[in-house]
Amino acid sequence: MVFTIVILFFMLIVLAFVTGLPRFAVRQITQMRLQTNESIYEYLERTGVFTRDQFERLPKRQVQVRSRDGLKLNGYVLELFPGSQRWMIIVHGYTVSLLASTQYIDVFRKAGFNIMLVDQRRHGGSEGDYTTYGYQEKYDVQAWVNWILENYGEESVIGLHGQSLGGGTVLEYLTIAHPNVRFVIADCPYSDLTELIRHQISKLNKLPAKPLLPLVDKLLHRKAGFRLHQVSPIKAVENSTLPVLFIHGTEDNYVPTYMSREMYQVKPEPKELLLVEGAVHANAYGINPKRYTEVVHAFIEKALGAEMPEATAYLPSI
Repeated sequence: MVFTIVILFFMLIVLAFVTGLPRFAVRQITQMRLQTNESIYEYLERTGVFTRDQFERLPKRQVQVRSRDGLKLNGYVLELFPGSQRWMIIVHGYTVSLLASTQYIDVFRKAGFNIMLVDQRRHGGSEGDYTTYGYQEKYDVQAWVNWILENYGEESVIGLHGQSLGGGTVLEYLTIAHPNVRFVIADCPYSDLTELIRHQISKLNKLPAKPLLPLVDKLLHRKAGFRLHQVSPIKAVENSTLPVLFIHGTEDNYVPTYMSREMYQVKPEPKELLLVEGAVHANAYGINPKRYTEVVHAFIEKALGAEMPEATAYLPSI
């Protein structure tokens, strides 16, 4: 009798593991609760990289495009250098919005770029039910690239900057990159979604990757329409000759630092790697904005083969 009860109890635990944990994991991966504007502003102001007042005073224009699967995507255009053909598209990370991207505005303003801030699908003012880590988002970036070309001319020179989820997105975009996109900057990106989820299950949550990972993969396909193996930025960079700058904090355990190191190793030239000492996930710029800016500017000069123009655009000072 006691043995039967123990067996039933064990079976209930296994059933809960098989049914409940994968559903929870997929929700966390694709539909985690989004941060509020207040929490994003609080982080930016606490770290000293940008403020609510600066954003409100920016010379900006709200724009929208449609994704290839019919979603309304939201963004802001900062035409800091009217008539200039230089454009940066800045892509934010998971659970935040384009407000988090404002911390990089001054970096690219000083390099003479007009700027487009975009909300990834399911974030900010953009529609969508699931985050797909670049599987669909790379085509959203293409929609923004096309918008710039249609509205500011076919001679536009475009760069991409992405942080975390945005870093993975802009690297996935390398597989379909438009010729007018001349370089990519990926800050704390993941190299492979399967390996990232394996790391977060086993290392961060101390759970067995088997059988949880295969169950997550199947449910992810059923719910969000893609498989883990279909998102692998390291495969994208292996076949790209576009200049890529990888940036990562040395203390990042959420998206481990070795992922950028591995991508740098397999990426053909031109490529660069900046490791920011002491930075955890997504705070490399906040830890060392001077070094971050210097490396980014030098990378852009090399990628575009021209000296940096003098930055004279209006922008509230940080």
